[in-house]
Amino acid sequence: MSSSSGGQQGPAARQAAMAEQVLADGSATAAELAERFGVSLMTIHRDLDELERQGIVRKFRGGVTAQPSGVFESNVQYRLKTMRAEKAAVAEHALRMVEPGMAILLDDSTSTLEIARRLRTAEVTPLTVVTNFLEAINLLSGQRGIHLMALGGDYDPLHSSFLGVSCVEAVEQLRVDVCFASTSAVQGGYAYHQEQHIVSVKRAMLDAAARNVLLIDHTKLGRVALHRVVPLSRFDTVLVDDGASPEALRDLDEHKVRYEVCGTPAREP
Repeated sequence: MSSSSGGQQGPAARQAAMAEQVLADGSATAAELAERFGVSLMTIHRDLDELERQGIVRKFRGGVTAQPSGVFESNVQYRLKTMRAEKAAVAEHALRMVEPGMAILLDDSTSTLEIARRLRTAEVTPLTVVTNFLEAINLLSGQRGIHLMALGGDYDPLHSSFLGVSCVEAVEQLRVDVCFASTSAVQGGYAYHQEQHIVSVKRAMLDAAARNVLLIDHTKLGRVALHRVVPLSRFDTVLVDDGASPEALRDLDEHKVRYEVCGTPAREP
C-alpha cells in the first residue's frame, strides 16, 4: 500500500489495515504508521486509541503492539501466528494421551487448537470433543468419528470463543476424561491469565475433568499476569517445549510440578 492511498481510506478501512499490519509485525511506532498510511500523527493516535478500545492492540509511548502484557492478552489472530513450531511439538505430545472412546475438553487457546488440527487425521476415534473455541469447532465440524459438542455463551471476537456465565454453566453439567488447556503465564507454582472472564471458564473446565493437562510454550514461563487461574498442582501434567531455560524448569522443580519437555523438530538431534 502506498502512503498516498492510506490517506484516501476512510477511518474504518485504515484502522483495519493498520490492525492487520500490527498483528503481522507484532508492533509498530506511530511515526512508521503515519508514514505508511499517509496521515498525520494526530490521526494515527486517534486510530490507535480506537484499536486499543476494541482490545486489538495496546499502546505504549510512541507506538503500539499486539504482544501480551500482564493485563493484555494478544488478539487470537496474532496468537495464531506465534510460536507455531513449539505449540505443534507440545500438541503432538498431548495427542499421545488421547485414546478412542474418550471425552476430551479443549479450551480456547491456540495451543489446544494444534491438538484439534491433529485430531482430523489421528486414528483415535470414536472421540467426543467439547470446546468453546470457534476455530476448533470449525476445524472439527463434520469430522467423521468425532462427536463435537460446542459450548455456547457470549461470543468474544477477540478470542474467537464463547464465554460468560452461560458457558460456565454448560461446562458444569459435563464430566470429561481429560481437559487440555493453556494459559498466558506461569510462575511460582501458579498459572496466570490477564482476563477475569477467561479465568472463570478455565476454572470450570478444570473442575469438569478427571485429568488436566496444561500446554505452554517456553515464553510463558517466568511470567505473571493480573489474575491467578489455579495452582499448577491442579494439573496432572504440564507440557512445555524444549526451548525452556534451565532456570524456568528449576522453578517448576522447586514447586514439585510434574512436567514433560517436548522436543521441537528443529532442536531434536
